[in-house]
Amino acid sequence: MGDMSGQVALVTGGVRGIGLAICERLAGRGVTVAGGYSRDKEAAQRFLARFGEEKASIHQGNIGSNDDCARVVQEVRDQHGKLDILVNNAGITVDKTVRRMTPEEWDRVIHVNLSGAFYLSRAVLEQMLGRGYGRIVNISSVIGSAGGFGQANYAAAKSGMFGLTMSLALETAGKGITVNTVTPGFITTDMTAAVPAAAMEKVVARIPIGRLGEPDEVARVVEFLADPDSAYITGQVYAVNGGLYM
Repeated sequence: MGDMSGQVALVTGGVRGIGLAICERLAGRGVTVAGGYSRDKEAAQRFLARFGEEKASIHQGNIGSNDDCARVVQEVRDQHGKLDILVNNAGITVDKTVRRMTPEEWDRVIHVNLSGAFYLSRAVLEQMLGRGYGRIVNISSVIGSAGGFGQANYAAAKSGMFGLTMSLALETAGKGITVNTVTPGFITTDMTAAVPAAAMEKVVARIPIGRLGEPDEVARVVEFLADPDSAYITGQVYAVNGGLYM
């Protein structure tokens, strides 16, 4: 593994769940972690206490807004001097069948889950290109590959990440920047904890490994892709789903 000490990472949705596990992995390698969040100020303060203000920072914003994304990236650069790693992890769900979904509900999920990854990637590119180094990791979902009942907006956004990843990887290949996607399956998070037990039993029954994944099992793949020695891997999709979708 390469030396990651002194690097700086921005992880959206970094103060909870999978994002927090990613930050823990990166911090363990000596990376300064900037955790993005939208509303949960208590989780953000716990994040800061966990890692310490010298090795971490918190940044509030709406990643569905280009202006907010540009501001957050600038905040990270102003506070830490640079930005080496971007992890587009944050996402929302507004689940309804297509018949019942409003255009506003469609737009909201697309803006946050897909446009936000574009806005942030665009905001970090000039600096990464100027330095000849960068790692961008997009967090998609098994729903982006397999679809989901009542999740047309979420599936479309997460599937769109594949095209964004491959196109940006082509544009930055040979310039020291890699762009990859990780697609988690059903992971133990607050989101899955809210699913009724009977419904979750049916989900687990479909997973060949027979259990939900843990946030750290996703985070270790992100750590691998963010490593300086993973320089020959770009434009790829890594599934972490227990065999649910092959």
